Amino acid sequence: MKISITIPIHNEDSNLEILYKNLIKSLEPMDGEFEIIMINDGSDDNSGKILSSLAEHDHRVKAIHLLHNYGQTCAMMAGFDHAAGDIIIAMDGDNQNDPSDIPRLLAKIEQGYDVVSGWRKNRKDAKVLRIIPSRIANWLISKIAGVKLHDYGCSLKAYKKDVIKDVKLYGEMHRFIPVFTSWRGAKVAEIVVSHHARHSGISHYGISRTGRVILDLALIRFWDKYLQRPIHFFGGFGLTNFLFAGISFTTMIYYKFWGGKSFTETPLPTLTVLFVLMGGMAVLMGILAEIVMRTYYESQQKKPYRIRNIEN
Repeated sequence: MKISITIPIHNEDSNLEILYKNLIKSLEPMDGEFEIIMINDGSDDNSGKILSSLAEHDHRVKAIHLLHNYGQTCAMMAGFDHAAGDIIIAMDGDNQNDPSDIPRLLAKIEQGYDVVSGWRKNRKDAKVLRIIPSRIANWLISKIAGVKLHDYGCSLKAYKKDVIKDVKLYGEMHRFIPVFTSWRGAKVAEIVVSHHARHSGISHYGISRTGRVILDLALIRFWDKYLQRPIHFFGGFGLTNFLFAGISFTTMIYYKFWGGKSFTETPLPTLTVLFVLMGGMAVLMGILAEIVMRTYYESQQKKPYRIRNIEN
């Protein structure tokens, strides 16, 4: 079994040498081949030079230098695309993840799981700015996505390559990989992993990401429930607006003839027109989404279903 370790790097020059030594210390005693793929995500410090030096002196290290800073998700995808291993381990490059947890992730994979996610149970981060917002976000994701994990934000995860090879990630969707793979039938597990305080470098995460997580969560919920029938989502919103328009129109007529109020004395005519316009726009948007959805499947010859196995 060959193992690929993929690590997005952005301005971590003070951490890379220690990270490399810790990885080698944990990986060399294990059976099988391994490769370490470090993706330089547009660093403007000495990270690129250090990665090139590591790759030059150790053929097991593959350095990928992106043109500029694309973000963690894109850097992680670049690592996945160039990974040759049967098992892919993703982790951060700030030395907060512990490479000694890798054998435990692999042991869990060998128990029959397709994805094993790390849980930073004793997290060494600021409680107010990082831990509490993270717990709220994890609770929301578990409730809405239906995959029960304590720590979606932990980058330390193990994947079988065949369950992740077709997963395409955009924006900041890397934290939702267990959700995407679970929807495709993968077995997902979680184990407690170590977490260390950051000793050098600057964290690229903050409380501002909580709002982005909520928006991404709304997107993946739509993707799960309505990708193949977007007219039901937009059309439902449109029909609701038409219903409100009917109620508003009926109330407007009542006040005009029996309530002693002219059309100009109430906001009801404006509300009626507004609801009709919103309803019409929503239905038209649903039709356009249906066209895009069919183009998405048919232009790439994608199937709207996945087969687990066929017998006889």
